[in-house]
Amino acid sequence: MWPEYFAISYRNPRNSELEGIDIDMARALAARLAVPLRFVETNFAEFMNRLEAGDCDIAMMAVGVLPARAERVAFTKPYMASPVYGVTTRDGTRVRSFTDIDQAGVTVAVAAGTLMEPLMRNTLRRADLLVVRPPNTREAEVQAGRADVFMSDFPYTRRMLLMHDWARIIEPPAGFGETLYAYAVAKGDPAWLAEVNAFLETTKTDGTLARAAARHGLTPILLR
Repeated sequence: MWPEYFAISYRNPRNSELEGIDIDMARALAARLAVPLRFVETNFAEFMNRLEAGDCDIAMMAVGVLPARAERVAFTKPYMASPVYGVTTRDGTRVRSFTDIDQAGVTVAVAAGTLMEPLMRNTLRRADLLVVRPPNTREAEVQAGRADVFMSDFPYTRRMLLMHDWARIIEPPAGFGETLYAYAVAKGDPAWLAEVNAFLETTKTDGTLARAAARHGLTPILLR
């Protein structure tokens, strides 16, 4: 899990507790299997390496289903989908609407390894792309003026609105960058993949998934 993913797999700085839809779902999966649960922290640039090395059994952090990732890991059935939004400052004047993003002189930040990196690399024609790697953050790049806007999804942009009064969300055109989210496991274990898919189906049917989504404000992007 990626501990910076608000509403998904987030380590709350106020109490250091993990929270989010996939924290709840991981606990539900462990209960279903009657096994101990251990969270392994990673990020989107490294999680496939961790799966392939056997450091963890499953990535439960709203992993975007991308062709390049599907070459290395096996995905479950999707359970959420989100378009891609822009985040800029309230007092910024360079980026006022989505059409202002791909313009000469604009710098667009994305987190390394996230689905926004290939999306914006393939989309931008005039703007400059800044790929941000840990421990640096997209927010810091925008606040420092090294980037004009950063790109993220529904859960992360909701965090920005809740936690940062300087942030302003740029709404995308309908469906821009919309990506399915699923869980990921290492390839070569169809029985394990089938078990996780059965878990997802059960939690959709009995309402566990919907309740977890509602608890963390993610009902708008939940797949029915």
